[in-house]
Amino acid sequence: MRLKSGSPADTEEIGQRLGRTLKAGDVVCLYGDLGAGKTTMVKGIASSFGIDKRDVTSASYTIIAEYPLDPPFYHIDLYRTESPEDLEHTGLWDILDGRSIAVIEWSERLSAYSACCSVKVILSEAEEGQREVLLEGVDEEAWNNL
Repeated sequence: MRLKSGSPADTEEIGQRLGRTLKAGDVVCLYGDLGAGKTTMVKGIASSFGIDKRDVTSASYTIIAEYPLDPPFYHIDLYRTESPEDLEHTGLWDILDGRSIAVIEWSERLSAYSACCSVKVILSEAEEGQREVLLEGVDEEAWNNL
């Protein structure tokens, strides 16, 4: 599914809608250049679970931010990692156990482990002032019924 975003508010709204389709076990992998709107998308997704968007920041220095909900919600930012081996001692693989919802920025750093992604979101520049948001793995019927 291809969507257009003309502003950060549009990107958050798309994220919020996406969040309403997620369930325990879902792993959302975000792809896009620096400044593409990945953290803005996470804010929207998190807000659909009642998390204040001001509480969602780039987790670049902590790698994993946990929000104690039911199911648990994790915001993972792999910007500072260089290889999948960097992830071995982070607890990431324990998080992706099917009982939580995880949103991962810089998912291309997962490399061969990207099969864990149930939803893929690619943010890219479209025409000036617009972003294209490509959603893969989203139930279109559920999306259209929101």
